[in-house]
Amino acid sequence: MAVEEVREAEAVETAEVAEAAEAAEVADGAAVTASASAGAEAAAAVAAQTLYSIAPGYTLNVRSGPGTQYRLIRTLAPGSRVPIFCQRPGETISGPYGTTKIWDNIEVGEYVSDAYVHTGSDGYVASRCA
Repeated sequence: MAVEEVREAEAVETAEVAEAAEAAEVADGAAVTASASAGAEAAAAVAAQTLYSIAPGYTLNVRSGPGTQYRLIRTLAPGSRVPIFCQRPGETISGPYGTTKIWDNIEVGEYVSDAYVHTGSDGYVASRCA
C-alpha cells in the first residue's frame, strides 16, 4: 500500500471514530435530559401537592396511627401546613374544625386528626389509605 493510501485510510478511520464519539455524546445527553425531565416531573408533582393549614394557635400532635393511643412521633408548630396523601377512619376527635373520626396521612406512618386541619370540608378530601 502506498503512503497516501495509508494516510487516507487512517483519515477515514479517524472520521468514523469521531462520528461514533459524537453519537455517544448525543445519546448520553439524551439520557441526562430524560433523567432530568423525570426528576423535574417528580418535583412538580410534589410542588403541586395541596398543603392544608393546621388550626391557628394550635400545636398538633403527629401520631403513628389514627388515634391518640398510637405513639406520638412529633409535634407541628402553630402555622404549619401539611399535605394529605390519604385519609382513614380512626378515633373520634373534637377540635376547632368540628368532631370527626377522619385522620390525615401526612407522611409515611404519620397521622393527624382532621379536626385540626383546615380542609374546607367535613368529609374526605383525599383517597382512603390502603
